Amino acid sequence: MNLDYSQDFPYKERIYLNNASTSRMPRSSIAAMSDFLVKYNELGPDSEASDNYVKERLGNLRKEISGLIKCRPEEIVLTQSVTDGINFVANGLKLNPNSNIVTRGSTHEHPANHYPWVRVGQRVELRSLPINETGYFEPDTFTSTIDKNTGLVVLSHALFNTGAIIPVEEIGKILSEKNIPYFVDTAQTIGCISDVDVNKINCNFMSFNGSKWLCGPMGMGIFFCRRDSSDLIEPLQVGGESAIFHEDKISHKEMPARFQAGFRNWSGVAGLEASVIYLKKIGISTIREKNIKLANLLRQEISKIDGAILYGPEEEERRTSIVSFSVKDKDSKTLVARLEKNNIILAVRDIFSKKIVRASPHFYNTESEIHAVIDLVKKG
Repeated sequence: MNLDYSQDFPYKERIYLNNASTSRMPRSSIAAMSDFLVKYNELGPDSEASDNYVKERLGNLRKEISGLIKCRPEEIVLTQSVTDGINFVANGLKLNPNSNIVTRGSTHEHPANHYPWVRVGQRVELRSLPINETGYFEPDTFTSTIDKNTGLVVLSHALFNTGAIIPVEEIGKILSEKNIPYFVDTAQTIGCISDVDVNKINCNFMSFNGSKWLCGPMGMGIFFCRRDSSDLIEPLQVGGESAIFHEDKISHKEMPARFQAGFRNWSGVAGLEASVIYLKKIGISTIREKNIKLANLLRQEISKIDGAILYGPEEEERRTSIVSFSVKDKDSKTLVARLEKNNIILAVRDIFSKKIVRASPHFYNTESEIHAVIDLVKKG
C-alpha cells in the first residue's frame, strides 16, 4: 500500500506541520474549486441552470459529510467556520434564568469554544470543570457538576493544545439519560479520527470546519444540528433562504435552511466536497494510522533531546497526532520563528499560561520531514 501522499499536495520546499490550525489542500480540491467557478460562469451566474448546478453541489457535500459523521443530510448546515456553529448555539439556545452551562477548563480551551460561553455566562450561570494539565477532568466531578438546571454541556472532542481525546461518548450517554442538551466541538477530530459518530456521541449539536484535518478550503464550516433539537435554538440570522413571510409574520423554514441565511461560499463547497471524497478514498482509518505513526516518531525523537518536555497523553489511543513540547532554556516563540526561517512551520500554543511548541503532522507528511524538524530543534 502506498502511504506517501505528499505528491498529491502542492509543495514549495516547506515542511508544514501545522495541520491542527489549517491543512494544505490536495491538488484535486484546488482544481475542483477552479472548475466550479469556470462552469458557474459559463452557465450564467444568475440563471436556472447555474441555480440547479449550485443545488447539486450543496446536496452532494451534505451527503458526503453526513456519511462521515453518520447523520441525515438535512442535519448539515453549511457555515464559514467552527466559530459560526458555536455561536449558533451559544447565542441562540433558549435558556431560562435559572439555567447553567457546563464547560471544560475554560483557560485550557480554544478561544472559539471559550469566549462565546463566557458571554452567555453574563445571563446564566457558567460552570467550568476543573482539569489537569493534559486537559482531562474526573468523571465523578462531572456528574456532581451537572444538575436539573443544566441547560447545556459543552466539550471539545480533542484538545487543540495537547491533542488529548476527551471521552465524549461516555459523557453523551450520561447526558442522554438525563435529557441534557450536548454540544461538541469536533474541529480537532473530523478527518483524523475514524469513529466520529453523532449517534454514539449522543450530541444535539456539533461544529467543525473544512480547513483543518479535512484538507478543505478556508471559509468552510459545518454545523450539525439534530433535527429534533432545531427548535431549541432561535436562528441568529433570517433571510429569504431561511424563512417565509406570510400575513406579516416570519416563520422559519425546515432544516437545514432554518440556519442558513445568505450562505454563498459555493466554490468552497466544491473544494470541500472534493477533499472529503479524496480522504474517504484513502480511508480515515488509514489516515489515522499514518498520523499516529508520524506522531509517535516525533514524540520518540523529541524525548531524546536533553531538557525536552512532552505534553499530552502517552497512550496513542488517547490522543490525536498533535505533539506538544517545550525545551529547557529555549523560548517556544523564538524556536518556532527560527524553524519558519528554515521553511518549517509549527505553531506556538498555550497550556494554561505556559507557551509550548505544537506540531501537528497529517497523512501527507513524511518521516524524512519529521527527522528534518528534529535536527533543527536540536540545533535550537
